[in-house]
Amino acid sequence: MRSSTGSTRVWNAITPRHARIAAICLFASLAWLASGTARADATLDPSLLPEIQSATFEVVAAKPKETLTYEKPLPLDLLPFQERTDKYYSIGTAFAIGPNTYVTAAHVLMVGYQSLWGAPELRDASGKVYAIDKIEKFALRRDFVVFSLKDPPVIKPLAVDSKPALNQVVYSVGNALGTGVVIRNGLYTSDTPEDQDGQWKWIRFSAAASPGNSGGPLLDQHGKVIGVVLMKSPNENLNYALPMREVLDAPKDLARMDKRMAYQFDVFDSTLTGTFKAEFKLPLGVADFFAAYAGAFHPYLDSQLKALLGQQAATLFPNGNGSHQLLYSTPSMDDFPRLVTRNSDGVWVTSGHPTIRISLPANGYVAGGTAAQDILFHLRKPDNIPDASFHHDPKGVMDMLLKTGFLKRAVGPERILVTSLGEPGQTGSETDRWGRIWQTWSWPVPYANGYICLFALPTPDGYSILMRIDPAPSHYDTAINMRALTDFISLPYDGTLAQWKAFLADPKLLPAAFKDIHIAFDYGKDFRYDSQRLAFSFTPDLQKVNADSMLTLGFTFFPGHDGKAVWDVGQVWLAEDNHDHHWVSLLRNQAPPADLDDSFQSFWKKVLDKRHPYDGLAFTDGDTSKINAVVPPPNGDDKPSVLYTAYVYQPGTQPQAEMKQKLDLLLKGVTVKEQ
Repeated sequence: MRSSTGSTRVWNAITPRHARIAAICLFASLAWLASGTARADATLDPSLLPEIQSATFEVVAAKPKETLTYEKPLPLDLLPFQERTDKYYSIGTAFAIGPNTYVTAAHVLMVGYQSLWGAPELRDASGKVYAIDKIEKFALRRDFVVFSLKDPPVIKPLAVDSKPALNQVVYSVGNALGTGVVIRNGLYTSDTPEDQDGQWKWIRFSAAASPGNSGGPLLDQHGKVIGVVLMKSPNENLNYALPMREVLDAPKDLARMDKRMAYQFDVFDSTLTGTFKAEFKLPLGVADFFAAYAGAFHPYLDSQLKALLGQQAATLFPNGNGSHQLLYSTPSMDDFPRLVTRNSDGVWVTSGHPTIRISLPANGYVAGGTAAQDILFHLRKPDNIPDASFHHDPKGVMDMLLKTGFLKRAVGPERILVTSLGEPGQTGSETDRWGRIWQTWSWPVPYANGYICLFALPTPDGYSILMRIDPAPSHYDTAINMRALTDFISLPYDGTLAQWKAFLADPKLLPAAFKDIHIAFDYGKDFRYDSQRLAFSFTPDLQKVNADSMLTLGFTFFPGHDGKAVWDVGQVWLAEDNHDHHWVSLLRNQAPPADLDDSFQSFWKKVLDKRHPYDGLAFTDGDTSKINAVVPPPNGDDKPSVLYTAYVYQPGTQPQAEMKQKLDLLLKGVTVKEQ
């Protein structure tokens, strides 16, 4: 899910240039006026240039301290000299319009919102840096901010023309591409209404404007400011500026947010459009300003997410007929987590599959893949890591995930692997609607001004993980989205009996469903499973029970007896070892509703009538012998809504009598409790 933030423009913004970007194409201004006598190749009076230069500043943010570990020393010598030696990132342009009164774009200031870099500051042509003192005016939608400096330089402010004429020569002045302030000429071609409700008109002009120009002045031929350079049109060679009268006429000592924003959520393609409206009093220092902004914006994000999910409530999984296909399907026994998403036809399915698998020492591995804009992992714990510490070591978990190569830092032409993020900056826990307890970890990535956010669900063999990498300004939005997405994660619980033993011994890791599930075993003696739905047990006469035996509980979503969906065990599968040559299983089957297609109806009829392969007769499938049967329903119910099927698989070709004996041993220990 993504919401628009304070730095998102209606058009493509002339965004601040980060120092790590090697080069960005310049935009050549080719527009010529079809009528009139103005020429875009006119030049400013050279006598004005010193005043313009002294009143125009770079907006910069201090580079953060390096905290990450890399596979090798960063080859910073590959970067341009200015980029590798500058202590600041250049993020935009600002200019003076009065005594200690400065203007820049709101989206330039908002680079500092929740930022991992230093607070926005101004830097003059000599390299001196000035801290911002107070925010005096702020308008999110008009995209400007007026502020003062703590120790302002002695300069002559730029004069302002609040009623400029069309078709005149204009000059964009700005920190083009982070290489210092430059001046480029073009024409003031037209005015165009702003998109939301036409409250004002943008100045459109043909003077070139590059990343970093945002917040700079647009000047007339007399050196007067007529607008604030803000954005470019994606479809034509014209740029946009806010008329200075909008800055001058805005109420003083007030921050105003009135901006339409689209809100989305990853599991479906519907969008909610709302308007972020808020005000708070100014002046405020930079830190207090950002705190006040968060105090207004975060509740808005909460309300948008709640409203969007509420809007979809009738058909939001597990509600509505579109959920039936998933609710009445057999559980996936693959240990890779899936995201439940809605197709364009309204049917809910699971999405995401592993596209990379990295082996770790001692039988460990990491499998990774994506679903929507989320990254999914299954981490199998290496056997040489103690069980007692594994589920309480986020640094160790992240170090293993990084081996997949998902995070590499670009330095010139090279991409350098990040090998450790250290300890997370934030830790916590969240319980989803199904009672599963997710461990939440967040790591700052300072060079990218972003975060890596993990929601990690402990499993017997390791972790199932939901991850996002997001820019710092989206950090809060990412957290509330990931919290909501946990309700849409589907996965089984898998591991050896030795891993299950350690997992069950730590109650803090267990989902609420385990309050009604009891698993016990004695190596070489027996295995016992008991829940509110099913109980069964067996001894080595049926199948060996040892530390390496593999147990998978196929947790899935299905309708409970009250009609409400539950997350519970739909299949119990136990293999003699991790080679899967000998295994037994019990699978829950539920009568499908009438709206599901013939494949569901015919399967249920086959189980109900005990037709092959559920007739208790052995058969060979490839190099495996199989025998399946229907477990008799409790109390001899002749119209059951739930039936369990039993499975015994053995390697090679086995005689009918031996397979039937194994099946009878399994069925003998089964008690179905639900009716």
